[in-house]
Amino acid sequence: MEVGRFAPSPSGRMHLGNVFAALLAWLSVRSAGGEMVLRIEDLDRNRCTAEYERLLREDLLWLGLDWDREQRPQRLGDADYEAVLDRLADRVYPCWCSRSTLSEASAPHASDGHVIYPGTCRDLTEAQRAAQTRPAALRLRVPEETIRFTDGVYGPCEEDLANQCGDFVLRRADGGFTYQLAVVADDIAAGVTQVVRGRDLLSSTPRQIFLYRLLDRQPPNYFHIPLLLAPDGRRLSKRERDRAMDVLRRELPPQALIGTLAHAAGLIDADEPVSPSELARQFSWDRLRPADIVVGEGSLRACRD
Repeated sequence: MEVGRFAPSPSGRMHLGNVFAALLAWLSVRSAGGEMVLRIEDLDRNRCTAEYERLLREDLLWLGLDWDREQRPQRLGDADYEAVLDRLADRVYPCWCSRSTLSEASAPHASDGHVIYPGTCRDLTEAQRAAQTRPAALRLRVPEETIRFTDGVYGPCEEDLANQCGDFVLRRADGGFTYQLAVVADDIAAGVTQVVRGRDLLSSTPRQIFLYRLLDRQPPNYFHIPLLLAPDGRRLSKRERDRAMDVLRRELPPQALIGTLAHAAGLIDADEPVSPSELARQFSWDRLRPADIVVGEGSLRACRD
């Protein structure tokens, strides 16, 4: 049975782009007769709040996007993440490099601004490590290997781990676990078989597939979806309150909002109200266009880029 998931972050009110991702995740699993899991991704404990978590649940149900079971929130997952880290102990090493130091020492990956780690702390001697006085992050050593996979929307993808990614952090110097480790551990624990998320996370996928292999587990099928953009080309974000749910709920009934998103994505031929359950009966990934969607100013009507 297919198992999908919502993984919202309660760091602000959902916006139109979040709704789009939640809708496609729901349609994908429901059209396959599968199970939907809700997981609250609250690794950023300084920004995530109980009130935003309450509103996330309320907004999803208002939209008609239900779930079958809930997974424990990430704030309660430290013991699970530590257990995964222990399994990777022979590949992990302490790193004292600061973000600013790395930015100065290495050019970013051209496609996404990611700074490729130059291996500064990889082969320090025991004496050099003992001389460090600051807390260390824990970084995963990657091999000279190309990770290849087929995305359900964008097709064949690949990344040379060593030269396009570099050794990456699993636990930060402040003791917090990174998204890369947490999302893999959580998806394994929930039995997730399909992941639907924005294409801005496509570059994370090779790292996560590599972690699955180290843990001897089968990675899910990935579907990276187009982004919703403002007319000036920037991605919609919670920080700027673009098309936030409190505004959307005042302006449109849920089925009208769902219909607008479905039409903009090419899932239906006309911009008209429709329920998620109606969409699920005719849903096909083949209808989704991979081009980003521009949301017009002064209107919730989206147009294909």
